Amino acid sequence: MTQQVSFDFLKEALPKRDPEGHKGTFGKVLVVGGAVGYTGAPYLTAEAAIRSGCGLVYLGVPESIWAVEAAKCVSSMPFPLKDRDGKLHSKALLEIEERLVNCDVLALGPGMGRSRQVTQVVAKLLQTEKPVVLDADGLNAISEHIDVLDARRGKMTILTPHDGEFLRLGGDLSGDRKEAASRFAKEHGCVLVLKGHRTLIAVPEGNVLENTTGNSGLAKGGSGDVLTGIIASLLAQGATPVRAAALGVWLHGRAGDYAAEWKTAYGMTPMDVLDALPAAFMELM
Repeated sequence: MTQQVSFDFLKEALPKRDPEGHKGTFGKVLVVGGAVGYTGAPYLTAEAAIRSGCGLVYLGVPESIWAVEAAKCVSSMPFPLKDRDGKLHSKALLEIEERLVNCDVLALGPGMGRSRQVTQVVAKLLQTEKPVVLDADGLNAISEHIDVLDARRGKMTILTPHDGEFLRLGGDLSGDRKEAASRFAKEHGCVLVLKGHRTLIAVPEGNVLENTTGNSGLAKGGSGDVLTGIIASLLAQGATPVRAAALGVWLHGRAGDYAAEWKTAYGMTPMDVLDALPAAFMELM
């Protein structure tokens, strides 16, 4: 069954803010990603998590790009990880796992690049019991090891592929798009966010939600990294996977609509979407 995301559902899904809360009250997200040549992606994810209400955001990146991220980040906390040829090395796993112990959600994949070592890192991290939002090269890393995803059945796992990544994961878009999303979510026991015009949110039970916000200005590199950060932030604040995914997609699209009003679909950037997020939240509040 497919239904559009309703405004009442979204308002109910929005995590409540404790007026007496502190930064530890509103969740902790660990973002792991980045590679030489891909410094923007992990930054956008971390910044989106902050802009979406998360209390503390940590950002693990290859040592080769750590100085770049440290210069960019004001509110999130980047730290360097062992790397090889500008991409994460399996020797980084111990520190990532130690950091993850004290975090609520793992956002994995933005700008990681592709290598055998990256695949090892992703596969090992997916063994965590913590909720995971898997995006970009995190998805590519498991495309030939889908059993790693299947082993997470029963855990909180949200995938955010575009069509190309979905096909690499074994998805089938030759027929009805909604049926394909539903079938994949059921087969692999995950929440699937299939990005595109009218992004779909499919759940393991078979239901599919259809988003109605967004515009062509979001069809630019970096937009998906912003979405990953929003969803991870909402999860860390206590939203269920389905609510975090559906609300995150709506907020991302609505912020994109505001950005297009201000800058046009031609001129808007993912940074403009970040700047517009407060307006999207205000609309729900």
